[in-house]
Amino acid sequence: MHRISTFKEAMSMRKAVKIIAGIDNFDMNRVRNVVEAATQGGAHAVDICFNKEIFDMAREITNLPIFVSSVVPSELATAAEWGADAIELGNYDALTRSGRLMTADEVWNLARETRTLLNGKEVFFCVTIPGHISCSEQIELAHKLESIHVDLIQTEGSMTSEHHFTGSMGLVETAMRTMANTMELSANIESIPVMTASGISVKTIAMAFSAGACAVGVGSAVNKCDSLIAMIATVRSLIEASSKWSYNCSRETLNV
Repeated sequence: MHRISTFKEAMSMRKAVKIIAGIDNFDMNRVRNVVEAATQGGAHAVDICFNKEIFDMAREITNLPIFVSSVVPSELATAAEWGADAIELGNYDALTRSGRLMTADEVWNLARETRTLLNGKEVFFCVTIPGHISCSEQIELAHKLESIHVDLIQTEGSMTSEHHFTGSMGLVETAMRTMANTMELSANIESIPVMTASGISVKTIAMAFSAGACAVGVGSAVNKCDSLIAMIATVRSLIEASSKWSYNCSRETLNV
């Protein structure tokens, strides 16, 4: 079975969890810990930056599907040649932090260029839709992505929003925008599954699946941990929460 098939299977059960090391995280040791935590914690995929040494390291220590993220089409095509299980146009958080906001047209043009550079090569292709653009623009972009057979769209929140709360309320506030985007996209796009990212934690993961996600992408909740043991524990908690949600959902469906 291809590695990506395990991720697709988890998506079909609406419980897939992808652990994100970070598109701008080039710290070999830190990424190694994230990959090891994802593997030992039972995650369904791991997402890393575009870097051949980091990719080779990750491939050596895990059998999980590896997503390689970049905003450069030629890098995504190269990652496919390396043997990446999935390529992802995104995440945009690093750009947003520097004041650079991607437009819908820019994402569409980059996605088309990536598809052209792949030149027919089969690889799981995920595209992140910017969280700051309007709902109507997100839906229009997603419909365009359908036409080039994108396999997965990832939502994100808006880092431009001011936060008002801390603790559990803060976590919910961070996740609210990406949840809303997930609800709109999953309700209006039939052929592409939706993965929710930005602000997802153990406390909000069930909300993401309830909003219509088939998968979640989790970065900061794991990256902020100060040890590998803590990272593994966090991933395991995420997997337990997603599995519990999926189980309860299936029971409710059977009882209907």
